[in-house]
Amino acid sequence: MRKQFKFVGLFVGLVLCSIFLIASCGQQGSQTSKEEIQAMVDEATKGNVRMSLIKDSAIQKILKRGELRVGFESGYVPFEMTNKKGDYIGFDMDFGKRLAKAMGVKFVPVNTAWDGIIPALTTDKFDIIMGGMTITQERNLKIAFANPYIVVGQSILLNKKHADTVKSYKDLNNKKYLVTSRVGTTGEKAIKTYLPNATYKGYEAESDAAMEVINGKADALIYDLPFCGYMYAAQGKATTVFLNEPFTFEPLAWAINQGDPDFLNYLNNFLRQTKGDGFYEKTYNYWIAGSDWKKDVGE
Repeated sequence: MRKQFKFVGLFVGLVLCSIFLIASCGQQGSQTSKEEIQAMVDEATKGNVRMSLIKDSAIQKILKRGELRVGFESGYVPFEMTNKKGDYIGFDMDFGKRLAKAMGVKFVPVNTAWDGIIPALTTDKFDIIMGGMTITQERNLKIAFANPYIVVGQSILLNKKHADTVKSYKDLNNKKYLVTSRVGTTGEKAIKTYLPNATYKGYEAESDAAMEVINGKADALIYDLPFCGYMYAAQGKATTVFLNEPFTFEPLAWAINQGDPDFLNYLNNFLRQTKGDGFYEKTYNYWIAGSDWKKDVGE
């Protein structure tokens, strides 16, 4: 491979020399314009740039390493969790394993604190984030997103004492209501955007934010619909009401480093394949629509 790149470099160098010789000799005939020279240079170097892109793609690194390293933070139910055996399970985890199998490599889960997950990706601690990450313009300035694999939104887990007075997020926009969410998430962002007058308290874990509402210490949790639905079904039926109409549009997608069109193309085609061969529907029905998995969760 090294000899191949040396040959390509030598070839490009010879072509460039020829181009400039042609340009110099043009004084005795028609003058070669700067635009024509630039076009010839671009054509000569195009193949070399393409080879460089292929060499630097995460695909080649993953195949060479024999491992697909997937970044996430366990605890975002039902996308990534820890079961009673200590294994990572969930909607995202099944897709990560499927992706590794498609690439013919080993699946390596990398549990990472959410506030450091993007820096961990950009410093090569893992190859991809498959962790229920919402596409935002702010994040997109730092990382690249594949096509959305599911669309969720912010919903409300409401303490039952407000069931008669609170029917939507608009009713919570009052300082008398204490609303909770997880710090650094789109739930927190939604509160600041749509409920600026409410009293807000953020938590490091979404489960803690939910338990405050379930135990009557807070009035409402604002968080992703799948998680609110899970907490209501698992522990909140006696004391809470689940307002299951999302009031935001939030597409979730897998994230990779910028500047890797080949890996991005691979992921989009992989997602399309899973929707065509029945894997997506089967996985969605088990983790998102179903509840059989709840007996295995240890968190």
